[in-house]
Amino acid sequence: MSQRAYQSYETGKRSIPVEALVDMHRQFGTDLNWILLGVDAVRPGHDLAALEGFETALDRHLSATGVRLKSEKRGAIVARWYRSFLEGKEIPMDDVHTWIELLRE
Repeated sequence: MSQRAYQSYETGKRSIPVEALVDMHRQFGTDLNWILLGVDAVRPGHDLAALEGFETALDRHLSATGVRLKSEKRGAIVARWYRSFLEGKEIPMDDVHTWIELLRE
């Protein structure tokens, strides 16, 4: 990327192409939330792994207890947990189990 292009991006005269954003992230580990939104990601690089881990634990618990939830209710639990996780306020699984009891079919 040329110095002139960089200056145009930095001053907002030109938009950064998506390809350039992807390259910067891959090469330098740049936080795209910071570039695009001006905010740091709470846990860059770990969000999907944490989300997948939570969903696996949730499904394991539902299966072990024989609880059936509609997909919308399961999605609501996952979304609420994930939003709290991103804010740095992890919700204990005991609290999640309470939500499940409240949402049982």
